[in-house]
Amino acid sequence: MKFYNRTNELAELQRIKELSFNDHSRLTVVTGRRRIGKTSLIMKAVEKTPTVYLFIGRKNEAALCGDFIAAILKALDTFVPSEIRTFRSLFQFLMELATHKSFNLIIDEFQEFYNINESVYSDMQNIWDQYKDKSHMNLIVSGSVYSLMQKIFQHSKEPLFGRADNIIKLSAFDLFTLKEIVHDYYPQYINDDLLALYAFTGGVPNMSNCFATIMFWT
Repeated sequence: MKFYNRTNELAELQRIKELSFNDHSRLTVVTGRRRIGKTSLIMKAVEKTPTVYLFIGRKNEAALCGDFIAAILKALDTFVPSEIRTFRSLFQFLMELATHKSFNLIIDEFQEFYNINESVYSDMQNIWDQYKDKSHMNLIVSGSVYSLMQKIFQHSKEPLFGRADNIIKLSAFDLFTLKEIVHDYYPQYINDDLLALYAFTGGVPNMSNCFATIMFWT
C-alpha cells in the first residue's frame, strides 16, 4: 500500500533516529486516534534499521514479558534472559544493551500500562535517566488515548514529565491528500467522489484507503 502524506512527521522521526544512533538516546511520543496511521508512520521511519516492536495488550505483566522476549530475540538476534518477568527488568536489559548496540524500541498503546502496572512509568523514568546519555536507543512510544498520553508526559506530577524529546500528534488526512488517494484509485473521479470519501471516512487514513478500494475497485 502506498504511503501517503506525513512528510514533515516522517522527516522528524528520521532525524531523531539519526540523533539517537549517533549521539545518545531520545524519546519520542506519537499520539492520535485509532487507525490514524501512527504505527504505519513509525514503521516507515525506522525501516531497514534494527527495530523491536512491543504491543501492550491486555495481559498480565509476566505474560507480556514472555511475548516481548520472543520479539527481542527475533528483532535483534541477541540473548535475552528467560527469567525476566517484569517490564522494569526488561527495559533495564534493553537500555543496557543500547549502550553498545543502536536500535529502535517501539512501544505501542503505551497508556495500557495504567491497566497492567502503573508503576512501570516511574520504573522507566529511573532507568531512562540512568542510561539515556550513555546509550543509543531510539525510543518511540505511541498511544491512542490522547488524554492519558497527555497526562503521562505533560502533567508535572507524573514520573515521565519532561522526558519526551518530541511529541507528535497525528490528525486526519487533509483534502489534498484525499484528492491524491482518489486520483490513484480512479483518475477520472468527480468532486462527488471526493465528497463521498471525506463524508464516510473523515480523512482517517485506514478508513480512507479501505473505502477508496470499495468505491473504485468494485
